[in-house]
Amino acid sequence: MKSIITVFIFALLFSLSGYSQNPIIQTYYTADPAPMVYNGTVYLYTSHDEDSTVNNFFTMYDWRCYSSTDMVNWTDHGAVASLKSFAWLDKTNGAWAPQCIERNGRFYLYVPIHGEGISVLVADSPTGPFSDPLGKRLIETDHIWQDIDPTVYIDDNGQAYLYWGNPKLWYVKLNEDMVSYDQSIGQNGVISVEMTTEAFGAHKGRDGKPGPSYTEGPWFYKRNNLYYMVYAAAGIPEYIAYSTSTSPEGPWTYKGFVMERAPKLAFTNHSGIIDYKGNSYFFYHNEALAGGGGFRRSTCLEQFEYNPDGTIPLIVPTQEGVTKSVQNLNPFKRVEAETIAWSEGVKTKSDETVGVYVSNIDNNDFIKIRSVDLGKGAKKFAASVATVKSGTIEIRIDEKEGDLLGTLSVNGTGGAQSWKTLSTKIKAAKGVHDVFLVFKGEEGDLFNFDWWQFKK
Repeated sequence: MKSIITVFIFALLFSLSGYSQNPIIQTYYTADPAPMVYNGTVYLYTSHDEDSTVNNFFTMYDWRCYSSTDMVNWTDHGAVASLKSFAWLDKTNGAWAPQCIERNGRFYLYVPIHGEGISVLVADSPTGPFSDPLGKRLIETDHIWQDIDPTVYIDDNGQAYLYWGNPKLWYVKLNEDMVSYDQSIGQNGVISVEMTTEAFGAHKGRDGKPGPSYTEGPWFYKRNNLYYMVYAAAGIPEYIAYSTSTSPEGPWTYKGFVMERAPKLAFTNHSGIIDYKGNSYFFYHNEALAGGGGFRRSTCLEQFEYNPDGTIPLIVPTQEGVTKSVQNLNPFKRVEAETIAWSEGVKTKSDETVGVYVSNIDNNDFIKIRSVDLGKGAKKFAASVATVKSGTIEIRIDEKEGDLLGTLSVNGTGGAQSWKTLSTKIKAAKGVHDVFLVFKGEEGDLFNFDWWQFKK
């Protein structure tokens, strides 16, 4: 059962935000966003800050994945990998910023483990299961504590590059298998990038001496024959800056800030940039979610346009985030309950039977789904639920207290994992609307919720 104070904080946050879009994930604290476009879908990999910290420091055990085809609703695929994925690893904390890439139908998730360097996991699906192909770390250096924040890109000629590092920048040229690298160059294959102010900007350090602005969190990609290195900059608190090059190996030229320090940004920042369905998107994290802070961060998203010369404009963090979906959601096919634009109060869990589902549902919690195309109207609403208690799901449009289409009664199904499909008649509503599923019932956890669907 949630405390009265927690419910009040959530209610205050959402009343002030007007059900804003940022942060885009509300069920968990997520950071270090790494988007990947594959087969018409955006897959977003994140690190995961636990609700409770240990020793007032980053407390991170696993890596999560979300997906979207509209850039406003995000489907939770759960924790797709964790520190337990590495049988050789004797470490219980430190699952830091990941990035995933596809090659030849396989998916390679590069993950830094604080104090243990960079490792790689492999899967046949973007949502896993991921497994360890090496039985050891991928990157072996004498500066292992600085080996964090990997970013990976496959160039047009097929050569893959893996960059990483804090407070310097290194890279290797990955072999085609993506789990080894050319060790005939550099220092056993590792090349150190020359850290100059011309390449990465100028910043005065804690010792008062000027030096390169680059700090950590690189994001490496190519667009229109220009290579971009976007990174956390200017020390603590971190800005986001970028440099460009006409070669994947540099030399780099500093271009300026992408995002400056602003209220509700965490003292760290980490970005990811993609183009998707004709639009450009900038991912980052802040500490604006209720209970958030420097060690409890949340993923955010802004849409932007490159300048005509390919430079990146200064992007201002907003509560509104992405204001327009790139496609409408079809509610007449099964929609996972964990497909969420905004939510209050709920969490997600997973099991082997149904996968990821919505949990921790209390009275007056809700889920908002944006840009739902009701077409010429629906006659029924169906949902898969499991519970030992009773409650209801109110189906409303446009606002949490908006037009009530109908109410689904959820009675005891025989257990919290005993799933049943229930349905109810609803009144017709036409066109595109935001749909709010509002949960009602007695005090305490009401039920678990796996999927829903409108029927004509």
